[in-house]
Amino acid sequence: MATEVDNVPALEITEFQSFDDMELPTELLRGVYAYGFEKPSKIQQKGIVPIAKGRDLLAQAQSGTGKTGTFTIGSLSRVDTAVKAVQVLCLVPTRELAQQIEVVASSIGNFLGTKTYAAMGKTPVRDDIRCLDKGVHFLVGTPGRIYDLMNRRAFSTEHIKVIIIDEADQMLEDRFREQLQCILGIGFPSTARCALFSATMNPDVVEFAGKLLDNPVRILIPPEQVNLQGIKQYALALEREDWKFEVLLDLYKNLNISQALIYCNKKQGAERLSEKMTQAGFPISCIHGDMDARERMERMLDFRKGAARVLISTDLLARGIDVQQVSLVINYELPTQMDNYIHRIGRSGRYGRKGTAINLLCGSEISMMEDLKKHYSITVETLPEDLSNIQLA
Repeated sequence: MATEVDNVPALEITEFQSFDDMELPTELLRGVYAYGFEKPSKIQQKGIVPIAKGRDLLAQAQSGTGKTGTFTIGSLSRVDTAVKAVQVLCLVPTRELAQQIEVVASSIGNFLGTKTYAAMGKTPVRDDIRCLDKGVHFLVGTPGRIYDLMNRRAFSTEHIKVIIIDEADQMLEDRFREQLQCILGIGFPSTARCALFSATMNPDVVEFAGKLLDNPVRILIPPEQVNLQGIKQYALALEREDWKFEVLLDLYKNLNISQALIYCNKKQGAERLSEKMTQAGFPISCIHGDMDARERMERMLDFRKGAARVLISTDLLARGIDVQQVSLVINYELPTQMDNYIHRIGRSGRYGRKGTAINLLCGSEISMMEDLKKHYSITVETLPEDLSNIQLA
C-alpha cells in the first residue's frame, strides 16, 4: 500500500514459463500441481512472483485468465504458518466468488498447512468469530461482513501481509465503495502490500489505484488473450429454436459427461429448460441471480461435490465462478455480450485443462458466432453428426 517513505526500485516484469521456476515453497508447489494446474497462464507467468516478493500489483484481467490462481499462489507463498493469525485478506463483491476462492486457496494451501475461511453475509457472525479464533491465515469475504468483523475485533490486522481486492470495478460501485473505504481506513501494517484486480480500468479504478498502490507492477491481459488453449469449440446452426432441445437430449444421451454447464440468457429460459429436461427423465439443477442466496449456495455446493452432474445457469456464473471438474460448456443460447462468451466457455478447460464448448445456434446467433470467431480469432468446428467423435476430458 502507498507510503511516503518507500522507494522500491521498479521491478522489471519477468515471465515465468513454469511454476517450478518461480522459487515457490516446495509444499506450495505440491498444492499447485495437486489442484490441477499444469502450467501458468499469462497472468500467472507475470503476476505470481511480484506478489510473492512483496510488490503492489495492478492487473486488468477478465475471468478465465487465471487471476484467482495468481493472487492465491502469490499470497500463500508469504504466509508464515507458525503465526495463527490472518495474513492475507481478500475482498470480493459476491458470496459465490468468496466461496470459490475459499475452495481454491484451501486446496492449494493444503500441503503448506494454511487455514482458509470465507466470511459473508446471511450466515451467523458467531460462526465466523469461532473459526477466526481457531486461527485463519487466508480470510476472504464480502466488504459488509469483513467490516462488521473488524468492528467487532474478531481478527487483528497486525499480521496482514497481503490485501487482495478482486473485481475492483464492481467493488467501487456505490453499494460497496463506502464499506471498502472504511475497511482500508481502519489501518494495516506499513509493510502490507496490495494486489488489485479489475476487468476494466475505468476512471474510478484508476483514481482508487493511484491513491492505494505504491509503485505497482502493472499487468494488462486483454480479453483477446484469455487462455482458450485446450478448449475444443463446436457450433451447430439450426433452422428452428425448438430443435435445440432435441440436440441437447442427444448430447446428454450420447456423451460421457462428468460435469457440464448449460447457459441460457434469462432466468425464465433456464427454469423452463430445467423443467423440460427433468420431465424428459434427465434431472438437472438450475441456478440464477433471483434465487434465494441459501438455495443458490446449496445447489452450487452440490454441483462442486459432483452430486449434480449438469447445471443450467444464467450469466451469474460467467464471472468468477470456478468449478474444477467441468469438462463441457453448452451455450443453449449465445450470450448477447461478446465478453460473456469467453467467461462462459472459460469454465471448461480451466488453467490448461482440456475442455469442450458446444454452441447451439438459431437465427441471429449464426451471424453473432461469425463475429465472435473474427473478434477472438478462434476456430469453431461444426458439431459432428456422430457424437462419438467428440472426446470429453
